[in-house]
Amino acid sequence: MTEVPASPQRYIAHFDLDAFFVSVECINDPSLKGKPLLVGGHSERGVVAACSYEARKYGIHSAMPMKTALRLCPHATVVGNARGEYSKYSRWVTEIIAARAPLFEKASIDEFYLDLTGMDRWHDPWKWTIDLREEIIRATTLPISFALASNKMISKIATQEAKPNGYIQVPPGMEREFLAPLGVNKIPGVGEQTYLAMKEMGIFTIRDLSERPMAELERRFGKYGAELYNKSRGIHTSEVVPYHEAKSISTENTFEENKTDLEFLMAELVRMTEKVAYELRQDDKTAGCIAVKIRYGDFETTSRQVTIPYTFYDDELIAKAKELFHRLWRRGEPIRLLGVRLSELTSEAIQTNLFENTQKKAQLYKAIDDVKNKFGKYAVVKAGGLGPSEEGPAREEDQAGEE
Repeated sequence: MTEVPASPQRYIAHFDLDAFFVSVECINDPSLKGKPLLVGGHSERGVVAACSYEARKYGIHSAMPMKTALRLCPHATVVGNARGEYSKYSRWVTEIIAARAPLFEKASIDEFYLDLTGMDRWHDPWKWTIDLREEIIRATTLPISFALASNKMISKIATQEAKPNGYIQVPPGMEREFLAPLGVNKIPGVGEQTYLAMKEMGIFTIRDLSERPMAELERRFGKYGAELYNKSRGIHTSEVVPYHEAKSISTENTFEENKTDLEFLMAELVRMTEKVAYELRQDDKTAGCIAVKIRYGDFETTSRQVTIPYTFYDDELIAKAKELFHRLWRRGEPIRLLGVRLSELTSEAIQTNLFENTQKKAQLYKAIDDVKNKFGKYAVVKAGGLGPSEEGPAREEDQAGEE
């Protein structure tokens, strides 16, 4: 009888940048360190996007209305000047991890999972992970916590226990013992309503949950009951999803006749940027880089790109596209081709603008996209996109390929 080889021991690390937005603000202005800080909008309807540990002592948390937070801590400082820096530091950490880790997943702007399974044949995964953390801190000066465990769920929960700026290991076989004393709301996915329902059942800790029969949990929570049953026992099989730079979205217009009319060129640039931004939103992605390409009548081609805070909003992308165009264009020289490309695409749920009512703005774009989906891409366009040639250019090529 042939023996089935045992599966290798899984090693999953979870890295989480501590109070990321706050940390970046403090790097840019060291005088803010140690103060109660609120990152977010100053307006009446602003919300707290992040807050320092000093502010959390007053009961402040993210997503809280700014008015409420300032009532709880009137002497708190509201910041948010380093918006573009958030993307820069996130990319920096990503590059360090990508250069070292055999397999990693970027779960959000400040959160990473690393699959180190098999590494124990050559290295001590625990020491390797500590060394990586020290490298990130040394390079960026950002505080970062991590946990090493046998699956994603355990490592994520353990990272929260290691904060601030610490690290912890949950050895294989110790998962249930580690989870047992923790509050049941520490399980990822257990929201406020589920937590209240559990307390009504007399379930307060993960140990309490693990002692309930699966059938009882299924009667109360449906299919989710079986998932809770397994999670309370430290069972979680979700895989680390390999991170890679997503494909770009671009469009290029080759004109029937070379163009020098700035009004026409601006209208085309706006229309094209709106088009790729719409496609970006349809893919549920944001872009971290925009490029503009110009080909002149003599076929000389030039392009320029710039990294930007992650966004999918037309107005932000159009402003950058115009800026790049004016930096590239040799005024009066006829243009044969114009192109716009968005890259560094990600599906991360990133707060693209901390200083506006983003929910209202996102709803506006959703309404516009709904109209476009029903009546066509050009059913709604900005006034700047209505140029002398509303029927479009002679040839337009859409591109979506790996960079």
